[in-house]
Amino acid sequence: MDTTSSVFPEPAAHVRQTEAGLWDEPQSLLEHLEHVAKIASEFARPFKSAAWAYEAGIGHDLGKSTKEWQNYLIEVSGYGTEDGYETTGSRKIEHSAPGAKAVEEAIGKGPGRILSYLIAGHHTGLPDWSGTQSSLQFRMQQTETDHIPRQFRQLLGSDADALRTVPWRFSPDGLDMSLWIRMLFSCLVDADYLDTERYMKPETANKRHEYASLELLRQRYDAYMKDLTETVMRNADTPVNRIRRTVLADCRAAASMPPGFFSLTVPTGGGKTLSSLAFALDHALVHRKQRIIYVMPYTSIIEQNADVFRRVLGDDQVVEHHCNIEERDVSDDDPARLATENWDAPLIVTTTVQFFESLFAAKPGRCRKLHNIVDSVVILDEAQLMPVEYLKPILETLRILTEHFGTSIVICTATQPVLEKQQRFPQFAGLPQGSVREIVQDVSALYRGLRRVEIAPIDVDTVRSWEEIARELSGYDRILCIVSDRKSCRDLHTLMPKGTYHLSALMCPQHRSEMISRIKADLKGDGPVRVISTQLVEAGVDIDFPIVYRSLAGLDSIAQAAGRCNREGLLSAQGRTGRVVVFVGPRKPPVGILRKACETTAGMIRGGLSDPLSPENFTAFFSELYWKANSLDANHICELLRPGRPNLGIQFRSASEAFHVVDDSMMKTLFVPYADGAALIETLKRNGPERWLLRKLQRYTVQVYENQFFTLLHRGSLLEVAPNFFALQCKMEYSEEKGLLIDDICSDPEAYITS
Repeated sequence: MDTTSSVFPEPAAHVRQTEAGLWDEPQSLLEHLEHVAKIASEFARPFKSAAWAYEAGIGHDLGKSTKEWQNYLIEVSGYGTEDGYETTGSRKIEHSAPGAKAVEEAIGKGPGRILSYLIAGHHTGLPDWSGTQSSLQFRMQQTETDHIPRQFRQLLGSDADALRTVPWRFSPDGLDMSLWIRMLFSCLVDADYLDTERYMKPETANKRHEYASLELLRQRYDAYMKDLTETVMRNADTPVNRIRRTVLADCRAAASMPPGFFSLTVPTGGGKTLSSLAFALDHALVHRKQRIIYVMPYTSIIEQNADVFRRVLGDDQVVEHHCNIEERDVSDDDPARLATENWDAPLIVTTTVQFFESLFAAKPGRCRKLHNIVDSVVILDEAQLMPVEYLKPILETLRILTEHFGTSIVICTATQPVLEKQQRFPQFAGLPQGSVREIVQDVSALYRGLRRVEIAPIDVDTVRSWEEIARELSGYDRILCIVSDRKSCRDLHTLMPKGTYHLSALMCPQHRSEMISRIKADLKGDGPVRVISTQLVEAGVDIDFPIVYRSLAGLDSIAQAAGRCNREGLLSAQGRTGRVVVFVGPRKPPVGILRKACETTAGMIRGGLSDPLSPENFTAFFSELYWKANSLDANHICELLRPGRPNLGIQFRSASEAFHVVDDSMMKTLFVPYADGAALIETLKRNGPERWLLRKLQRYTVQVYENQFFTLLHRGSLLEVAPNFFALQCKMEYSEEKGLLIDDICSDPEAYITS
């Protein structure tokens, strides 16, 4: 059979033109298959799956070997013509499903079915087994393999014996097989991208791997800490700083412990950011881990902590991966952007959303990084904020990462959640009892030593009006008040004296960051500083007030709020403590887990809770909260990924679509004309939704509920600036003080940013 076109001397995988318009030699399909197979197998070697990844690499583009697909490549690329024209009417030729079916035919439906998921999905994503026309079952039924030349078929099954064994015994009802398949998929996808990049963009490929070793990073860390310690000893040898040194010493001492689960339980202000970095660097070097991954709940914390890491390790050694990275002035081959694609860097800082949704993802772009979680140290900062409705699949996946993929995980927080199995709660699918080892040698002594605040007696049965609370707050020059929802924040702020700061998610991220910086600067002066905020300041925002008010919430939220009070212990030098007041406001927290957390706290207080800040009380709080939750697997992720279904019928795509750390199904995202946002919106209108632009516009977004979106739309406040992208038209409906004014109507035609 003639397997080549009249143009290519042998089947090609890719073609490219030089900047001068000349055609380079095509990339040989055989060479591409072999290169991808070798790269993928090296990626999979750490989890004993090299043979599986090699076979996936060999088979992934077999469908490109047919004469039909080779002619399609010529047609769509314009190969051989002077101007490289593209034929717009050409029908897309499927090449993934034929390769998947050929592999299953060559090595059998056992190992072949596993590989067919990888090969069929390497462009469009891991499919469901059944249910739609995009399912693996349907695509395999619709495709034929007769046109794949024998010389390419013979590449398959070269090490069939190795494919009859798996690296460990899989559970028919667990998540270990589905995670293993996604890890193999990650190896294949990353190898395919990298080899394609090597041919199509060699100058970009050469930009990769430009980072210092972990050994060099630890040397920089040690030098920084030596200077810092000498400065602190000379200028600020306070009780707080002495305790921070104790935490650091405990972290360095624990780093040699065997890999697995760790907890780092440190009160706010105890220096856990730098101390956890010390543990991670030392642990990685002792146990030959490849990288450190910091996972944090909010981008505001990421930006704050990433700045700390850059000061310690160097500006170019920290890779941030979250929605707020600005790319307008960053080229496609910038090393930091390249590293966010596959996390091939020694230090990654990312969000809870990015990390956990990637672990359950199906799309190639999201899955590409997964194999670089293998043999890493993962720091889960503010771990109490892990989404309760997905706790079962999250904990199961974390356990598998430690047991089979060489990952060490540090659960890091001041309010440690209960993540191990409990006798009093047998249905809780927690981690094995005794598997989480505490890094700090004496947690109770640490909390006593860092006790800088007192909680006023809490009355959970008396509801207080906003007017009453506002009068009380107005009597203080320096006061922070935290409430549980945006409307409460707006209502209370309206009653406060002029100049009071407002912080809520109705302000875009750029606005909030600037406001927090302004608050920190004002706190260094002598004037009054009053702040009304939602809970966005509770996790990791380094602000320090002498008095903090908190509307009744979960015990963890009360403790986190207390961490913004007398944070640096400055009042202690005057023989004083900070003061935290918990009150019941006129609005209950939102329905769901926040409401349940509030009710759990109220019950504990009625039951005689003596000290809300004692670490022992968090065990009781989280145990009861998880027991009260409607489900720890609300969207049935574990069932969708269960390999015991008929025909190994794993529903990868459905599970991915069902797993959302942030439930945005009822939310709409708007661009707002705050500061540079107005010019960026105009650029979006002119040029359309380019990637760099959308990434930069993330700093100027506000999420609203659907009913609020339609309220704004129907009154003419929104403009569709690109298909399915909406921006606020009226500048007067975005306040420099409060953010988006949903309940206010703009009546000034001069305020609209478009005609």
